[in-house]
Amino acid sequence: MAKKAVVVGSGVAGIAAAIRMARRGLETHVFEANDFPGGKINSRLIEGYRFDQGPSLLTCPEYLEELYELCDEDFSTFEMAELPSSFKYFYKDGTTLELSDDQNQVVKELADKLQEDPVKITRYLRKAEQNYALIAPLFIERSLHRWRHLLGKKLIKALSKLPQYKLFSTMNSENERYFKNPRTRQIFNRFAQYNGSHPFKAPAMMNMISHLEINTTPYLPKRGMIQITEELVRLAENSGVRFHMSERVEEILTDGKRVLGVRSANGIFNSDYVLSNMDVAFTYERLLPKAKRPKKILAQEKSSSVLAFYLGVRASFEQLHVHNMFFSDTDREEFDAVFEAKTIHEAPSFYLYISSKAIPEDAPPGCENWFVLINAPTNNGQDWNAYIDRMRTFVLEQIQNILGVDIAPLIEVEEVLEPRSVEQRYSGKDGSIYGNSSNNRFAAFYRHPNYSKQYKGLYFAGVSVHPGGGIPLALSSAAIACQCLFEDEGL
Repeated sequence: MAKKAVVVGSGVAGIAAAIRMARRGLETHVFEANDFPGGKINSRLIEGYRFDQGPSLLTCPEYLEELYELCDEDFSTFEMAELPSSFKYFYKDGTTLELSDDQNQVVKELADKLQEDPVKITRYLRKAEQNYALIAPLFIERSLHRWRHLLGKKLIKALSKLPQYKLFSTMNSENERYFKNPRTRQIFNRFAQYNGSHPFKAPAMMNMISHLEINTTPYLPKRGMIQITEELVRLAENSGVRFHMSERVEEILTDGKRVLGVRSANGIFNSDYVLSNMDVAFTYERLLPKAKRPKKILAQEKSSSVLAFYLGVRASFEQLHVHNMFFSDTDREEFDAVFEAKTIHEAPSFYLYISSKAIPEDAPPGCENWFVLINAPTNNGQDWNAYIDRMRTFVLEQIQNILGVDIAPLIEVEEVLEPRSVEQRYSGKDGSIYGNSSNNRFAAFYRHPNYSKQYKGLYFAGVSVHPGGGIPLALSSAAIACQCLFEDEGL
């Protein structure tokens, strides 16, 4: 009889882990509290407008391709559109920039419009590529908590390059070494938002994230980001995974040394292994009430949250692209407001994603689906209704100033996501998007490991544990957790 595995939560890491376990011969069950899978990678249709609810860009598709290969399927059937321009940037004085995955175009654009040194830009992007090539196989694709995963020539090579990682510098301070224009630094500081961190505190090593958007090709799946969830669910079900939707797990059962299964509203479900894809802080607080908590890890500063507006707009604007960034003039002040004052700056930068630019059926003819995203602090009892009203007015005014059109009368549908609803819908501690932030040089080592040192048979995957936030890292966490399980159990 096949051994049983339970996955708590159906985020992409949870589904990816379920696929791996099922392909290894385990009877695998996924329990999900919501009535939809995918966690933050889900979709909502409102009166003809379709909105991706969370991530809006796919990098490192090879992590998805690996799952297709595991299921003996051809990844070329996963249709993706390459975007000619990765991002369009808008500044208050009317200046605009367009950056693509063509390094020569990026160098020319930054040199022509922001008067940066082409040699320094090229050197910066090559360094980001080199650092990623060294670090990803070691620290992103392996456990940092098991020596046998780290031993070997790759570790020696990576450690020999430690000085170039600038562990004692911040993202911003390193960017200041390369770029004289604060607007350029603002572009590259923005990559701290990939895991909800503060670029004036996060280690310079994180600047390698720019490699994924500028040196490589970012994609948008042809059916939108929801295509990732839909395809992973299909692969899982074809592999024999069983989904228990709208069934919230209330406790992970143990005998004090090993997991025994889970308890949900429908009763007890016995299993040999449990993998939690739930925020690790809530896993301990809600599902493991008797466990000894890793206090140092759980006490780390949390990542930022979001304030998002989903707007159906009865118009189309050729000035806008799929990915748009509207920059403020207050870079550091904005991040200090989020992480120190626990508020939203009165004039923050914001991101505007319009998938209907690439996927016309995502909005009615002649219309656009706007997803506006603003950095926000975690929930600490703030007056979120006041923030919503203030930020809605601010965003529409800023876009109106750029486009020369009053947007408010054109809005046909509208929904809002804020930290309280992030916590309720996605079980993110205090509305945190990525668990712990990376606001110190040793942040990578303060993420929870992908296995439990307390209970045999208990594993963890998702953005709140190693290696961190974002789709590629979430998929990698599933692979690492399953590798640990298979090693432990000889599977």
